[in-house]
Amino acid sequence: QDDELKYSLRRLVEGLGATREAARPGFCLALAQVLQAFEEIPMCSVLEQIKEKHNLEKVKKKLVRNAAFGNFFGVMALFQSGRLVKDQKALLESIQLLQQLAHHQAHLRDLPRKTLIDIMSEVPETVFEEILFGILQSDLASAFTSPENLHLLLVAIQKFPGVLKPKNLKKLFGSPTVVNEENIPRLVELLQSAAKSEKKDKKLPGVVFDLLQVSLKEGAFELFWNEGVENGLLKEKSGPVSYMCYRLLGSAFPLLSLDQLQMVLKGKVMQHYGQHVVTTQLPDRFKFAPEMEGYIDEFLNSCDDPERQLAVVIGFSTLTNQGYPVFSSSSRVVRHLQPVALQKYVDWLKDMFLRPDFDCCLDFSSNRQKQNQENVKTTQHKIARLRKWIIHRLANIIESPVKKEESLVMDISRFCFFHAFFETKKKTSQIQEANVLPSEPLDEQAHSVAENYFFGLLQTLNTLAVLGDTAKAAALREKHIHGVTADGKLWIFLLVEYANKLLSSEHITSVKPFTEEQRDAWERTLQSVKNLQKKENKSDSAKVVAFQQLLLLMAIHLFKNPSETMDVLSDLLNCTERAFSKEPKKKKTDNMEPGWVEVMVEILLSLLAQPSLLIRRISKSVFVRICPNLTKRGLQLILDVLDPYQEQNEESAVVVMEESDKKIKSAQDMDEEGSEDSSDEGDTEEENDSGDEEKNEEVDDDFRSQLMNVLQAGNALVCGGDESDEELDDEAMMALDKNISALFAEQQKRIQAKKDEKDRMRKEKILQRDFKIKVLDLIEAFLTKQSENPLVFDIIEPLLRVIEQCMSSDSDKQEVEFLQKTANIFKNSLCRTKQYCKRVDALQEDLHAFVERLVKKACKHTDSSVALYYFSASLYLLKVLKGNTSDKSSTTPTPLPEKQINTIPQACQLLSTGCLDMERVSVIYQQALTKFLTKRNSALTSSMFHDLFTRFPIMCKPLVDTLVKSITAGARQHQQVR
Repeated sequence: QDDELKYSLRRLVEGLGATREAARPGFCLALAQVLQAFEEIPMCSVLEQIKEKHNLEKVKKKLVRNAAFGNFFGVMALFQSGRLVKDQKALLESIQLLQQLAHHQAHLRDLPRKTLIDIMSEVPETVFEEILFGILQSDLASAFTSPENLHLLLVAIQKFPGVLKPKNLKKLFGSPTVVNEENIPRLVELLQSAAKSEKKDKKLPGVVFDLLQVSLKEGAFELFWNEGVENGLLKEKSGPVSYMCYRLLGSAFPLLSLDQLQMVLKGKVMQHYGQHVVTTQLPDRFKFAPEMEGYIDEFLNSCDDPERQLAVVIGFSTLTNQGYPVFSSSSRVVRHLQPVALQKYVDWLKDMFLRPDFDCCLDFSSNRQKQNQENVKTTQHKIARLRKWIIHRLANIIESPVKKEESLVMDISRFCFFHAFFETKKKTSQIQEANVLPSEPLDEQAHSVAENYFFGLLQTLNTLAVLGDTAKAAALREKHIHGVTADGKLWIFLLVEYANKLLSSEHITSVKPFTEEQRDAWERTLQSVKNLQKKENKSDSAKVVAFQQLLLLMAIHLFKNPSETMDVLSDLLNCTERAFSKEPKKKKTDNMEPGWVEVMVEILLSLLAQPSLLIRRISKSVFVRICPNLTKRGLQLILDVLDPYQEQNEESAVVVMEESDKKIKSAQDMDEEGSEDSSDEGDTEEENDSGDEEKNEEVDDDFRSQLMNVLQAGNALVCGGDESDEELDDEAMMALDKNISALFAEQQKRIQAKKDEKDRMRKEKILQRDFKIKVLDLIEAFLTKQSENPLVFDIIEPLLRVIEQCMSSDSDKQEVEFLQKTANIFKNSLCRTKQYCKRVDALQEDLHAFVERLVKKACKHTDSSVALYYFSASLYLLKVLKGNTSDKSSTTPTPLPEKQINTIPQACQLLSTGCLDMERVSVIYQQALTKFLTKRNSALTSSMFHDLFTRFPIMCKPLVDTLVKSITAGARQHQQVR
C-alpha cells in the first residue's frame, strides 16, 4: 500500500505541470483529496517533491511555463487540503515559493499574489505575527508599488489589526494610515492600474473595495471619496475607470451611514453616472444602468433601516437630466422598501409634483442639449418633464409587488385622478388633494399626461389582487377575485365616489366641465349603480357585477371624452333598466325592438374597437358574464362582423371620408393602437401598388390623346415631319409649355388621387381585420364558457367561411394572424372540447342534415387543408349526436357475449349510437369514402378517415365493405392487392 501511495503521489505531482491546461486543476484537486484523506503523509515531503520535480532553475526554457504552473498548483493543492495552516514549516516554505512565483508574471500573472492573500486570510493572528509577518514585511512595505501588494496590505490590516497597528504601519512605509493626503495621488494611480487590468471581468477589483473598507475604518472616507475618487479617478476620462467608480458607488451603499450616503448621492460620481445613462442610448453601447439597478436592489433588500432606504431611492430620483430623472420610473426596486419608507417616498413624490424643487436635484444637461438649449421657458420644460416621471412612478408603485396597504393605493389613485381631470380654485382641508396648491399650475399637456397614466393605473387596479392580511381578504384571494378591496368594493367604484365628491365641491373645478346633459347622465349612472348594488347578493350576481363594472368605467370615461362617451353611456343605461326591469317577458317577433342582450352586444362591439386596453378587457369580462343570457340574435350580431362576404354598410367597423381624410368612429369604432401597429405592414403592398400605377401611366390612352391635342393646338406636331421646331416663336413655345405643364399637373393629381384611394382602402381593410381579430375573443369566450349551449352550432359555418376565405386571400402578416387565431379557436375551443350540448333531441334532423352538408363540402373542395376543417366539424357533430340519448327508439347495437363484456368494459359505450341515425350517417360517409378511393384529385385524405374510425369504431362495420371492395377490385391495377 505504501508503494501504491508513493506511486500515486509521484504521478499526481508530475501532472501538476501537465502540458494540457485543463488537466492541471484536476491533478491539483486529486492531490488535495489524497493529502486530506492520508494525514500521515508529511506536507513538507510533498512540497519538496513538487520543488524537485518542477525546479524552475534546472528546467529547459521552453518548459518554464509548465514548471511555474506545477509549483503554483502544488501550493494550491496543499492549501486546499486544509492542512497547510496547521504545518508552520510547510506554510513558511509555501509562502516563500509563492513569492518566487510572483516574479513569473508573464505566465502566472497575479495568481500567486491572490493565492497568498487567500492563505493569509485563513491563518490565525498568532501564526501571522510569529511566522508570516517577517517574510511578508518587504511585500507589505512596498504596498504602494503595485495593486497586488496594496491589496495584501489592506487584507492584512483588516484581518490582523492587532499586528498592523498605526505605529507598525509607520515603520513599514512612513505613515500610520493608508488613506491620507500624502498617499492619495499614489493610491489613485494604483486604482487606475487595477481598473484597466480587470476591465474584461466587468467587476469591482478586490483592492478597491478593501481600500474603501480601510478608509471607513480609519475615519478617512470623506477624504478618500472626495480627493481619491471624485477629484482623482474621475478626472481620467477612461471607460474602465468610470465603470469602476460606478461599481464602487453601488458596492458602498451597505457600508455607509445616512450622512455618508447623502454625500455620495449628491457627488460627482452620481452626476457622471447620469451623463453615462443619457449618452448611451444607442443599442451597441455598453449600458451600466441595469448593473446599477442590481446594486440598488441588493442594498434595499438587505437594508432594514427605512431612512437609509429612503435616502438611496430619493437620491436616484433627484438625479435629473433637464428635470427628468435618469432612474427608470418603472424600476422594480421599490418592492423592497419598508412600509414606512414607501409611505415617505410617496409623500415626497407628491410634494415634488406639486412644488418642484430643483435645488435638491442633481440636474445636468448633455453637451448636445446645451448646444440646442433655448433659454425660453426652461424651468417650465423641466417641471413638465419631472411631473411626467413622477406621475408614472406613482402609478407604477401600485403595479409593483411591494407590500402596500389599501389606504396607500387609494391615496395614489386619488392623487393621479385629481390632477388628471381637476384643478383647485381655492385650498380646502376637506379634500386632501386640494389642501396644497401647485407652485406652478398644471397646463393642458400635464393634465393629458396624468390622464394617460391614470387609465394605465385603472387597468392595474382592475387586475389587482385583494390586499390585506385579514381572513376575508385571504378568502377572496383564494377565489382569484381581482379588482376589489378587502370588503368587496370595486376600486373603480371608490374612484367614482371620489369623483362625485369633487364635482360637488365649490372649491374644485373640472378641466373639462360637464354640460347639463352630461351631468344628468352622471347622476343617472350613479343611481343605476346603487340600484345594482342592492341586487348584488341576489340571483344572477354575475350579470349585476358585469353591468356595474361597465357603467362605472363609462362614468370615468366621461371625464376623458364626454361627447363620445355620452351615446354609449345613454344606451348602456337604457339597456340596464330593461335588463333588470320586473316587467313580464313577451314573446319576441322580428319587428320588435332588440332585447337588452342584443343592445349590450352592440355596445360591447363598439367598445372593443376603442384604443383603451382597459375598455377592451372589461368588455370581454362583461361578455363572459352575460354569455348565459345570449340570444340567437345577439350571437348573430357578433357573427355578422366576421362574415367575409358581407358588404360594407353604414354599421361597418370603419368609415373613411375622402374629403377630410379623417376616420370617423361609428358604433364599432376603430382601434387606434391597431392602426398604429399595423400601419407599417402594408408598406410592401403600397410599393407594389405604386409600381402598378407606373405601369398604368404608360398605357393611359386618355392622357395620350389629351397630350396629342395640346401639341397639335400649338403646332408642335406637323404631319409632313419636314419642318423643324424653329417655326415656333418664343411666345408660342411659352404658351405650349404652359399648356403641357398644366396637363401633366392634372395627370399627376389623378395619379395621386388613385394612390390615395388605394391607400385609404388598404388602411380601412387593415382596421376592419384588426377589429375582427378582437371580435374572435368574444367567440372564443362563448365557446369556452357556454360549450353546452345549442347556439354553438350556429358558430360552425361562419368560422369555416372565415377559414376558407383567408386560405384563398392575401398572405400578409395580419391575415395570417387572423387565420391562425380562427383555426385555433375552431380546433381547440370547438372540435376538441370535452363538453358539448346535451339537449339536441329536437335538433336531430337539423344536425344530421348539417353533417351531410359539411361532408359534401369537404368532398367538393379542392384544397385538402380547408376540407380537413369541414370534415373535423362533421366529426364534432357526430360526437354530439352519439353522446346524446334520444327519447325515441334508436338503433340498438347487437349485444355482446357476457365474457366479452367483462374483458372489454367500454364496449357498450363505444357501440352506443345515442341520437345518431346510423343508416343515414353511414350513407354519407360511404359516399365520401368511395370518392376518396376512386377520385385521383380528391381533397379528402387517409388521416381524415383514420380519425373517423379511431374516434367512432361504430362506423367501421358499415364502411368495411367499401374498403374491402376497393382493396380487392381497385379501379387501377396498382391499387389492387395481389
